[in-house]
Amino acid sequence: MATHVLIVGGGYVGMYTALRLHKKMRRELKSGELQITVVDPQSYMTYQPFLPEAAAGNIEARHVVVPLRRVLPRATILNGRVTKIEHAKRQAWVQVVGSTSAGDGSEQVAETRMLSYDLLVFCPGSISRTLPIPGLAQCGIGFKTVGEAIYLRNQVLAQLDIAASTELEEVRRRALTFVFVGGGYAGVEALAELEDMARDACAYYPNVDASDMKWVLVEAGDRILPEVGPDMGRWTIEALRRRGIAIKLQTLLKSAEGHHIVLSDGEEFDAGTLVWTAGVKPNPVVRRTDLPIDDKGRLKATAELTVEGVEGAFTAGDVAAVPDLTKPGNLTAPNAQHAVRQAKVLGDNVVAALRGKALKPYKHSYAGSVASLGLHKGVAQIYGVKLRGLLAWWLHRTYHLSRVPTVNRKARVTADWTLAFFFKREVVSLGSITRPREEFELAAKD
Repeated sequence: MATHVLIVGGGYVGMYTALRLHKKMRRELKSGELQITVVDPQSYMTYQPFLPEAAAGNIEARHVVVPLRRVLPRATILNGRVTKIEHAKRQAWVQVVGSTSAGDGSEQVAETRMLSYDLLVFCPGSISRTLPIPGLAQCGIGFKTVGEAIYLRNQVLAQLDIAASTELEEVRRRALTFVFVGGGYAGVEALAELEDMARDACAYYPNVDASDMKWVLVEAGDRILPEVGPDMGRWTIEALRRRGIAIKLQTLLKSAEGHHIVLSDGEEFDAGTLVWTAGVKPNPVVRRTDLPIDDKGRLKATAELTVEGVEGAFTAGDVAAVPDLTKPGNLTAPNAQHAVRQAKVLGDNVVAALRGKALKPYKHSYAGSVASLGLHKGVAQIYGVKLRGLLAWWLHRTYHLSRVPTVNRKARVTADWTLAFFFKREVVSLGSITRPREEFELAAKD
């Protein structure tokens, strides 16, 4: 009987594990001795570090995703959500979803399936960590998916269109106000890239100047970008403020009802765009399993990326509490740098487990961090060396290009960057793609 490997999550960890199995167990896959099933709501893997550049139009959005069926030809891809796992019985329940024909982004459950498996790779990733702030759910948007990146690009450009077309000062001021909550990588890079794009776009709006826009970064802590160190964090604040971006530290978002922003420092104003990037939390499906979790809802993991005290189960990425062997007593941070490196070790360990060989521990000394702050702008700290400006930006691109899966995607991203040297980026809002039936509905009413 074939050995069945169930991979929950088609992100970097899940996809890379399946790729390693394709590469190292080709004979078993061809003969039918090994079966792989990957379950994920999407049919593609998103390389999240490139989402800010996709939002700014530096990279085509389709080039930051990798189609699972194309790169995993011998795996079964199920587009659905795991709702329950009983690992003691080696069973998982999956709701297979299908999009409605309405084009409004809604989903309908087509069926619920029960899958039996022999070995589990549990890596469903994380979701945005939100707070019960009035108006946030109605007015805010996250920044974790390619859909959100595309939406934000169109949203920012659409707000410029509104500002250029209205004669009402209140409407114009609201449209040109953009608020980002969260001073980590996602928030800072998204804000910096989109502000850079909007600044360039102002050249095509005679009655909109870059100084008319109001960009605000709200951070609850006393610093931003903690990964690059306090010195580089302070330099980043200064660099962003020189661009006219307001940085509010030790400040909380209190309310966003009706797009009216209320901050804990007492400031109030209207904003047409609100982006929430204030952290992530493990996918809630973790709590619907019989696997051990810690007080933060993460799976308890070993250094070998197995689930602690459980046979036949592996985990890594944002959902796993992996011990940091370079800092005894600590856990690895839930960031892209660790996820990318854990994926390789986990993939090799799954192969080793299937072949009865010893597993290797995950140990990665922190090399540093890089962040993009817009076109030709960046900040980095590599092995203690602090860099900023053009060199840091180049290192950011070089590092992440080396980590993008598949030669196909590396070539497409490189082509996007090369073309950007010769042509100006597009500044057209295609907001209608988020409301594809709007024109048809209007026509049907007449």
